[in-house]
Amino acid sequence: MLLILFFVWLFGHFHCVGHIFQSLPRVHCWKLIRCPYISYRMDLLIAYRDDPAGHNMAKFLSKEMTLDDNIFRGKYYDLIVIPTPTIFADWLEEKYDYDGFVFLSKHAAESGVLALTCHSTGNFSDAKFGGNSRQIAIPKPDLQKTYLQTLKKNQSQFSEFQITIEATHHGPTALTKPSIFIEIGTTEKQWTDVSLCNSVATLVHQVLSQPIKKHPVAICFGGTHYPTKFTYELLEGKYSLGTVMPKHTLDFLDEELFSHILTQNNMAKTVLLDWKGLGSNKDKVLNLLKSTDLDVIKL
Repeated sequence: MLLILFFVWLFGHFHCVGHIFQSLPRVHCWKLIRCPYISYRMDLLIAYRDDPAGHNMAKFLSKEMTLDDNIFRGKYYDLIVIPTPTIFADWLEEKYDYDGFVFLSKHAAESGVLALTCHSTGNFSDAKFGGNSRQIAIPKPDLQKTYLQTLKKNQSQFSEFQITIEATHHGPTALTKPSIFIEIGTTEKQWTDVSLCNSVATLVHQVLSQPIKKHPVAICFGGTHYPTKFTYELLEGKYSLGTVMPKHTLDFLDEELFSHILTQNNMAKTVLLDWKGLGSNKDKVLNLLKSTDLDVIKL
């Protein structure tokens, strides 16, 4: 009798374990070979070959990586260089299965102000620069906060540069995993400055090679494209930031888009408002927020 009970227990044990393994997300066999932990997570870094800043960063990072077909394999992340612009990379998940995507890119601005930036992606209206219209990508809030703080700690290396986030803009927007753009601005001189690109890439590696600290996440409304209040919150405050919808896009905000933003930022429990930067859409934003249980903080 005891022997029968033992085999019943043993079958149930392995049956349970089987279900656990079946329920795990798909991971590449090489990930399991490199790391014995099933919960191993891996981001993919992406650079466009004709983007001098992104490609320079990628070339520096790939020196310590192993080329496997078209993928540079690393201990903490993998990297690819693609033949098409990164803002149109909604196709990535058709070929690559990763937990998140980090795009290495140049930053351009008509002002010519030198800047090191990072931002989430999405289109609040028509898709003029990649992605889909009225679609918001899933952000990477904690990576963004850690990276921007790391830049600030190393400000002496980049004394001529503004360190800032940008509001959410451009594609890709359809990826089902979190993504972020890390950018070097602002002219051809900076994009082709190998020393500068290597210095930024070194910090990218530093951030990705260590555990990313978790923070409470907030969605942001209002402010300019370079939102000073939200940048300050990232650098000095307790929140990491999800989607940032600036003042000039709030005319496009309606119930459908608002609901979509909440879905893509389901990790967020708080909303930060640039109170003086909401313009004529302040009441609309406040009325939409009344339908949620999000904490609202005015900045």
